[in-house]
Amino acid sequence: MNNKTLLNLFGLKWNPFSPNIPAEALWRPPAIDSFFFRIENLVKEGGFALICGEPGLGKSKNLQLLVNRLAPMGDVIVAVMERPQSSLTDFYREMGDLFEINLSPANRYGGFKSLRIRWHEHFKNTLLKPVLLVDEAQEMATPCLNELRLLGSANFDSECLLTTILCGDNRLPERFRALPLVSLGSRIQVRRQLEPYTKNDLLDYLRHAVESAGAPALMTKELMQTLAEHAGGYLRVLNSMSNDLLVEGAQREIAQLDEKLFLELYARTPNRKN
Repeated sequence: MNNKTLLNLFGLKWNPFSPNIPAEALWRPPAIDSFFFRIENLVKEGGFALICGEPGLGKSKNLQLLVNRLAPMGDVIVAVMERPQSSLTDFYREMGDLFEINLSPANRYGGFKSLRIRWHEHFKNTLLKPVLLVDEAQEMATPCLNELRLLGSANFDSECLLTTILCGDNRLPERFRALPLVSLGSRIQVRRQLEPYTKNDLLDYLRHAVESAGAPALMTKELMQTLAEHAGGYLRVLNSMSNDLLVEGAQREIAQLDEKLFLELYARTPNRKN
């Protein structure tokens, strides 16, 4: 069954449990507005922020929401690093591409100087510091993380030319406690530590997901309760189970997903690991 048929069967505008949903339909987790407010202020000053948590809690979606929140600021530059695991040479190549500067990896000092001039000019013209987002930052080499710290530091560390948001799993804050990165860790001004969600949070997420996709009656209330109880606090697990039910329901041409379908599907797949 193709995706279009599945959507038509349930009257969905998109699959609410797919990673690829419209940005405007993203669920806003608890306390995220406070985090956004602090980031908006950080963009005016420059510095480092951190989003971290175990896999499956929606860290990357937090970044996507942040991009949407920064968009109305207009003149702010938001760059997204695509390859955090790069060597220092490739790190400079990517930074040049992100900030539209023709850098020569062989002339690292020239690249260092050109990036700082670019950021300084941007702030002078807009009063906003450029923003760099790094997802999966736990994969970033220590020399590259330290290079980010040195690149952004000016006037004897009294000024920061760049706003950097690092996003990764719980290995990242652990790395900042080790001697090679303790200086960078001490500069992180804004932190968002994600924890497993409560049952009520997950219920709120499910309601938002199906309503924004145009099918508020897609699931019974009993099924939503059951899914929220079995997801262990993890959005990825919740989406995986919900998507399985959606596909199974489409194959059976069921009008509404219910707890009976959940029991039948998972009873026939013993020792299932999500």
